[in-house]
Amino acid sequence: MADAIPSLIDGARVVTGRRLPVLNPHNGEPIRDLSLADAAIAERAIATAKTAQPAWAATPAVQRGEILFKACALIEERAEELSRIVADEAGKPMKDARGETAAAVQCGRFFAAEGQRLFGRTMPSNTANKYAMTVRQPCGVAALIAAANTPAPNFAWKVFPALICGNAVVLKPAEDTPISADWMARVLIEAGVPAGALNVVQGLGSEIGPVLVEHDNVDVISFTGSTRVGRQIGAAAGAKLKKVSLELGGKNAFVVCDDADLDKAARWAALSAFSNAGQRCAAGSRFIVFDAVYDAFVDKFIALAKKQKLGVDDDCDFGPVINERQLNAMLAAIKTAEAAGARVLTGGKRAGGALASGFYLEPTVIEGADPTSELSETELFGPIAALYRVPDYAAALRMANASPYGLTACIHTRSIDRAWHFAYAIESGVAVINGGTFGSEPHMPFGGRRASGNGTREPGTEALDIYCDLKDIYLWTDPP
Repeated sequence: MADAIPSLIDGARVVTGRRLPVLNPHNGEPIRDLSLADAAIAERAIATAKTAQPAWAATPAVQRGEILFKACALIEERAEELSRIVADEAGKPMKDARGETAAAVQCGRFFAAEGQRLFGRTMPSNTANKYAMTVRQPCGVAALIAAANTPAPNFAWKVFPALICGNAVVLKPAEDTPISADWMARVLIEAGVPAGALNVVQGLGSEIGPVLVEHDNVDVISFTGSTRVGRQIGAAAGAKLKKVSLELGGKNAFVVCDDADLDKAARWAALSAFSNAGQRCAAGSRFIVFDAVYDAFVDKFIALAKKQKLGVDDDCDFGPVINERQLNAMLAAIKTAEAAGARVLTGGKRAGGALASGFYLEPTVIEGADPTSELSETELFGPIAALYRVPDYAAALRMANASPYGLTACIHTRSIDRAWHFAYAIESGVAVINGGTFGSEPHMPFGGRRASGNGTREPGTEALDIYCDLKDIYLWTDPP
């Protein structure tokens, strides 16, 4: 592990003299150096993908799927190796890293199977002797910019659908979690993906991102990350009329009604707020509770928050946040909220003792924040839960919808009428009844509204619409 993590272009290692240490978030210690690519390397990767794409597109989709199935089998065979990488670079217990590796394989197999479908449609024409149909064709070169929170599934969500549709890929992993992306890309190439059809550019988003987004030879862009950066990418892509998919942040509402099973609601609330250290775009962060059960629910919720065990052993509930910059931003947001009158009921501090060198935030529960404050309207991406009292269902729904975001939401109630109304009335891409705010599956579309994205969906078959262009074909015949 002494050598720096390179960019991967046409199967070859590409390194520069610039280095960035990759830190283990659990203890702040360096794992390995990352070789930082520059704009010229990014342009080289795009040119390589452009050259390789026609041959990959000409490979029958069923054969592309067979190659991706082989890649999934290799990942599964070596799952412990990938899980250890994920655990170290993302600061996770091995049980969580193993779960993410399994999720990546499941997602990969779903899209590999789409090679046997890639459905178009045939439709009747209004004109005699004329036949109408649609076919899917690849976009060309896909620039994929991934997040660090679940590195193995994030790779699978983007790379597998882009490849099965016949695109060539230039992947920009998060600089905090580059090792798993390098490992997975090499496995896919070993399985038979042409080296030039899968390129990885390792570097800083601020330097590499603009090249990928603005380059004329990039045909489709997929980005998962913050709303701020998503807006920048959307504006740059829009100026060139590029196809773009944006999966952005969330400030997801978790509604607890007066008829809820409070033990169940509290258990799901703790999982929504704290699992994966709150580093989910689908994490629960706004807990909207009916006044009639507020005190009882809060007592149960805080008791569970205090029981959360921090660390990376398999009996731990969650690990650190990804880096110290993120941790400091969360601590500053908590301090600002307190200065404005909010009250921290538990947590709110960096973990000490044996965890002091890591990037750990205690599970934090806050009440009394103004619903329009920064704490209430900004995604913090950490284990921070804000509580709000409301008198009834109508007020809860209004508050849940009064957000810049619209990604996920859930409600806890025994009323089927109330639950079903909420599922349709909540302004979000995902609605959950009597569960958590998270839990996406690879065959289901995921995405949000407003500041949570631009309306596209990944994964699911809906992802094929991102990575394919649809073409109408008309055939005229002369009757014999």
